[in-house]
Amino acid sequence: MSRPAPVPAAPNVPVPDRTVRHLYVHVPFCPSICPYCDFHVLTRKSGQVEAYLERLEQEAAWLATQYDVDLETVYLGGGTPSFLRDAEVEALVGSVRRHLGWGRQENTLEINPGTVSPARAALWRDLGFDRASVGVQSLDDATLKFLGRQHDAAGAREAVTTLIGVGLRVSGDLITAVPGQPLDSDIHGLVALGVDHISAYTLTVEPGTEFARRGVTVGEDDERAGFERTEELLTAHGFARYEISNYARPGQQSRHNLSYWNNRTYLGLGPGAAGHYPAMSSVAGPGAEAALTARRTNPHLHTWLTGDSGEAEAISAEEYVTDALFMGLRLRDGLDLEDLSRRSGLNVRERYAGAIAANVARGWLELEGARLRATPAGWWLLNRVVTEFLEA
Repeated sequence: MSRPAPVPAAPNVPVPDRTVRHLYVHVPFCPSICPYCDFHVLTRKSGQVEAYLERLEQEAAWLATQYDVDLETVYLGGGTPSFLRDAEVEALVGSVRRHLGWGRQENTLEINPGTVSPARAALWRDLGFDRASVGVQSLDDATLKFLGRQHDAAGAREAVTTLIGVGLRVSGDLITAVPGQPLDSDIHGLVALGVDHISAYTLTVEPGTEFARRGVTVGEDDERAGFERTEELLTAHGFARYEISNYARPGQQSRHNLSYWNNRTYLGLGPGAAGHYPAMSSVAGPGAEAALTARRTNPHLHTWLTGDSGEAEAISAEEYVTDALFMGLRLRDGLDLEDLSRRSGLNVRERYAGAIAANVARGWLELEGARLRATPAGWWLLNRVVTEFLEA
């Protein structure tokens, strides 16, 4: 006897994925604090890393009891994860594997060029990392000095070559719009090293950073010139811009970061780590059965070490949609409004018809069937575009 065909979900019934498939681990320790950095980072002090690793084990065990976890990707960011000593990296990976598993598709380690040696690169590979995100930032010594980096251009080249040599997929980070930066030679040089992915971010001076205290500014004309020139050169080298700031050779996109941009759920492990979780009654409060997902951002190190993992906040359907729009419109392919309607329970095209129509008319968005994407002009003005959806 044949089974009856499944009945499609009603348009107003959300169908989020209840399984968490992605994990971000925050390692807050750095050898020094760069003058542009506003992340939760600190230089290591005696006993801090040991306490961090002990607490990390406890939090990983707790997360495993709270959520259905089947990891596809793991990402160790910071901070400088590669600044951890070999035994410390081994202990961290062991905690993750014991309680949460390991990524079946991709496992990324953020790396400072000054921490790389052939032996360490081989160890990271053998621990299960298959992708390295390397903070090159520039291949010009004067630019690196201005940015407060501890490595020089020769060290960056050697690090990338070493990591590729042990079989890791390598992504190189690049900062653009730096005063006096030889952007063309930076891009040509990074491509020549053999990386298959480049993340290019405009220098941003955030309040509270050393650059802000020194009065460093970035002109909008310089920012836009770097934004456009980066795409021009990398496209000519065979890289495709698949997200506002990210370029890859075919098949080399960051699977982990795509989970953020596609508004999927992910675990946040470690001090200052953010997570996007399937909502549960224990974290979302009354009415949780109607909640889609929840956010949690862990407190900084000293509070986190006391056992405090912060409070989870349930996300409404409207917040879920605006989050998805803000992230999804960063992608060259944009997002599928019918899929978003199924996941949120809202009729997105109807709910945001005015904002969609206005931005299509301005040439900032384009709608093709159910797919909404930003145009190149819209990418440049994306915060303004998304604000209209928030105000709707």
